[in-house]
Amino acid sequence: MADNITVARPYAKAAFDFAVEHNRVEAWQKILTLASHISQDDQIKSLLTSDMKPDSIAKLFINICNDQLDEYQTNFIKVMAENKRLILMPEVLTLFIHYNLAKEAVADVDVISAAPLTDSQLNKITAAVEQRLSRKVKLNCHIDKSIISGFIIRSGDMVIDSSIRGRLNRLSDALQS
Repeated sequence: MADNITVARPYAKAAFDFAVEHNRVEAWQKILTLASHISQDDQIKSLLTSDMKPDSIAKLFINICNDQLDEYQTNFIKVMAENKRLILMPEVLTLFIHYNLAKEAVADVDVISAAPLTDSQLNKITAAVEQRLSRKVKLNCHIDKSIISGFIIRSGDMVIDSSIRGRLNRLSDALQS
């Protein structure tokens, strides 16, 4: 199973990146779901593991999907057939869904500052952290006068400390070593 996921990952990532770029994530997920169901059919599964030519298998898949495929999805099916990977369609779908959920996830970000931040500062922090994390963020702002000035940003294991207290601590550590 882990090997199948590893082999399916580049196909899922390529499909997801293309779908995001062209704003067609929902359509691609629908087609991948259909293709996944097709590949799990016992008769189709036996054809996928047989010596049948890849272009014949691709034509079969495309015919079963009827006219629901656009040209890019058709090409995707053909590439997977050429590489004998259509049997991995359920794993491709699972990874595609995982990428979509991760993209849509919102990261909680703690921002600790010595004084309240302006809307402009919050917008700049939001934009910078969203770019760094590649996802939407929700800022949770806290005031801590002990940091003297500046701010600390925390999200998971990421910490950005631009506070005066943090700088003084790093300077002290450097002088002591």
